[in-house]
Amino acid sequence: MLHRVAVVVLDHFAPLDLGVPGQVFSAAESAAGEKLYEVVTCSEGGRPVRCGAGYSVLPDHDLGVLDSADTVVVPGVHGGRPMRDGTISGTLRAALRDRPRVMSICTGSFVLAAAGLLDGRPATTHWREAARFARLFPEVKLDPDVLFVDDGDVLTSAGVAAGLDLALHVVRRDHGSEVANRTARRCVMPPWREGGQAQYIDRPLPSGDGGTAATRAWMLARLDTPLDLTALAGHARMSVRTFTRRFREETGQSPAKWLTGQRVRHARHLLETTDLGVEEVARRAGFGSAVSLRQHLHAAVGVSPLAYRHTFRRV
Repeated sequence: MLHRVAVVVLDHFAPLDLGVPGQVFSAAESAAGEKLYEVVTCSEGGRPVRCGAGYSVLPDHDLGVLDSADTVVVPGVHGGRPMRDGTISGTLRAALRDRPRVMSICTGSFVLAAAGLLDGRPATTHWREAARFARLFPEVKLDPDVLFVDDGDVLTSAGVAAGLDLALHVVRRDHGSEVANRTARRCVMPPWREGGQAQYIDRPLPSGDGGTAATRAWMLARLDTPLDLTALAGHARMSVRTFTRRFREETGQSPAKWLTGQRVRHARHLLETTDLGVEEVARRAGFGSAVSLRQHLHAAVGVSPLAYRHTFRRV
């Protein structure tokens, strides 16, 4: 039976956000080529909904379709009541409650917060709207630096393209890395993006030549190799102090924290896609030992390597 994804379209919807669920989930197929998701759209009363780009869409359903949805997606909104005063209609609030899984793209998080779905939970939104979000919804544990937040049955993503990252994450969570990677290739997008939203925040960089992008690529090609700060700064042709400052400005993280995150991601990929033993996965990911891998993986996702592999290789 197809997993039904229902997309709730609101006034002032963000055009790209609206297209993400249909593009990513519709592209997800089994190894035999069978569709894994059905995507439907809806609006309050099934009425036409207009965006700021000069056109309207006419969803096929009203909010009643949410009763049969396995996942509900709320795309971003550019203005309107959720962003002005943090409120939504009582009809929409009731419709969003008690769903198996709800996710937002970009400023769609304002709608989830207005429905009370994010109270006491971690969440994210577009970095430009983070201050407004925090004022309207102080009870939400906002993290404006990440691309998305997975809090089990409620998921939120950062600005615009981060919705692609979240949708692909959901495919990976539902069906494993092989399906997600195949979906990413079909959508011509990376299986995951490094770093968080902090690297896209508009803020001035100090004057000077060069950046750390080339060194980050160099680090990614050598995850299984010990890399100290002196070597990294040397590759970037900077002093250790300048490199550390520039790296944090460009990624929002210290070199050590960023490198650990990439090693955890690589270890997760190997656990999902190979039969390598835990010791070998640890070596290839640069952790050196299974004990170190277990500590870092548990800190990142809360489970051991074997438990993680079991979860993501069930399909």
